[in-house]
Amino acid sequence: MERALESAKHDFSTVRTGRINPALFQKIPVDYYGTPTPLAQLASLQVPEARTMIVTPYDKTALKEIEKAIATFPNLGANPTNDGSIVRVTIPELTQERRKEFVKIVRAKGEDAKIQVRNVRRKSKEDLDSQKEVGEDEVVRAEKELEAITKGYIDSIDDALKKKEAELLEV
Repeated sequence: MERALESAKHDFSTVRTGRINPALFQKIPVDYYGTPTPLAQLASLQVPEARTMIVTPYDKTALKEIEKAIATFPNLGANPTNDGSIVRVTIPELTQERRKEFVKIVRAKGEDAKIQVRNVRRKSKEDLDSQKEVGEDEVVRAEKELEAITKGYIDSIDDALKKKEAELLEV
């Protein structure tokens, strides 16, 4: 359940708001000598301004591939420009329509995380029900405790979701 919560928080951080975030770019796959490699392994990412990021590749021969990978990455809307030694990435201002689209994406990611938590709960409940050497009262007590833990994690996911929605809708 803890992993589902952490995964949800990480997923939320990958959805962009009005300002650029290096977490958005770290996992962009770049074709590096025929192998898809995460951008974070090929370059350093710096954010000098709210809507601009500088990508400095460790290997200058990968510059074109990095630029191409950023330009073609879906749901980013980034405009990379290559000056021969770095890639400067600017993201356009978010429209209200695009913000609402991102809120839908975040809600879907939050729902996925809740499903993961519920799957863990279901598996744990099956494990409790299969216990033969434990008394019925102990199983009922453990199921109540399991429900309380599950509710806590789902509430934590909801809180993170509300914060991200507020951040997305903030102009």
